[in-house]
Amino acid sequence: MLDKISAINDYVNNIVWGAPMILLLFGTGIYFSIRLGFFQVTKIKEIYNNTLKNIFKKSSGSGAISSGKTALVSLGAIVGSGNIAGVATAIASGGPGALVWMWIAAFFGMATKFAEITLGQMYRKVTKKDGEVNIKGGPMYYLRDGVKSKFLAGFYAFMAMVSYIVIVAMVDTNTIVLAVQNKFDVASWVIALVLIVIVGFIIFGGIKRLGDSSSYIVPFMGILYIITGVMVLIVNHTQIADAFLLIFKSAFTPQAAAGGFAGATISEIIKYGLSRGMYSNEAGLGSAAIVHSAAKTDSAVKQAFWSPVEIFLDTMLINTITGLVIVISGLWTNGTSGAALAMDAFNNGLPGGLGSYLILISSILFSFTCLTSSSYICEECAEYLFGVKSKYVVKILWLAFIMIGALLSLEFVWNLADTANGFMAIPNLIGILLLSNKVVQLKKEHFKTKKA
Repeated sequence: MLDKISAINDYVNNIVWGAPMILLLFGTGIYFSIRLGFFQVTKIKEIYNNTLKNIFKKSSGSGAISSGKTALVSLGAIVGSGNIAGVATAIASGGPGALVWMWIAAFFGMATKFAEITLGQMYRKVTKKDGEVNIKGGPMYYLRDGVKSKFLAGFYAFMAMVSYIVIVAMVDTNTIVLAVQNKFDVASWVIALVLIVIVGFIIFGGIKRLGDSSSYIVPFMGILYIITGVMVLIVNHTQIADAFLLIFKSAFTPQAAAGGFAGATISEIIKYGLSRGMYSNEAGLGSAAIVHSAAKTDSAVKQAFWSPVEIFLDTMLINTITGLVIVISGLWTNGTSGAALAMDAFNNGLPGGLGSYLILISSILFSFTCLTSSSYICEECAEYLFGVKSKYVVKILWLAFIMIGALLSLEFVWNLADTANGFMAIPNLIGILLLSNKVVQLKKEHFKTKKA
């Protein structure tokens, strides 16, 4: 039965991630980059002053949690299994060149994500009840109220709910289980039970508890991973230049089979780079708009400045470290994939087995924060479709799919994730393109007001 489902998914996946989707994804990022004046390069000082400089400070305006905490929740959702297992599977399936397409998509994706967050802020609904601020925002609201399409809004909310509750819950659990079992003999169900208890405690505490936990875990795990990666690169510094050469050469050249690597065509290299890149930084999926809608801020554009910061940290920094370590190790041709490949590569790069233990901790933390933050996105989509009471059903289902994810195979889960993400991206990309004038107008007004 599972083989039939997998075969059907592979067929649909090839259609969803065919040339039209690649053109839509790339084209949207290029279009917004041009219309926004390549702000990701020209407004670096403005971006820094409104994001990293004030990340731990209180922010003014209406919202549920501070601007910085909102960004950390968003980072917790995107910095997950995609940065370790996702990059590893992309290289294992498409070769080192998949990294280049991740970088290209990330650069233009900064503008796409800027549009999503801006529109999420513009069309969000802010209400107060019993002294509590209630925020609703995201693609379903700008599709419904901006594009005036209840169908696209409902389709997006449904696909996002399916994508997150079925895919993220399983993918990140699967990554944690495989990472732990690569080092220790622990039953899958035991790992799943531990996750269910801890994740359940956080997600039943709402957005404020999620924001508090993210503010501690996300900076720690990011710094730990970057330090670990830099240590590997310093030890193997003589191989870095050759690794970059191979990466760029492989991006535009069909890859022959080698060892356990089956080989890849140019279209496959691009597909794996784009799809895994999108899964990692979520530019084009619209999910960031749901999270950032909860931010306390007095400007939609100021909040949207987090878009290039998030993607830079996620893809340009963390994914690059993962990819370089894997390519330098040479293990990407041995048939191993996912978190196991990443752990083997880091272990190969640092003496005494230190690398594998550090990457084990990072894999667990990355996937854990993704499990907690993504639950919030899923709950908001469910509430849009079925009402506020559905959020509690989603929390329970989320914990159930953690157990399911612990028992499924890695390859099937990742392929299913690509398909679901593709269906989720289509209505969102159509929506932000139709509302592009609103985004450009808000950006112009922001800088005009600042100049005045």
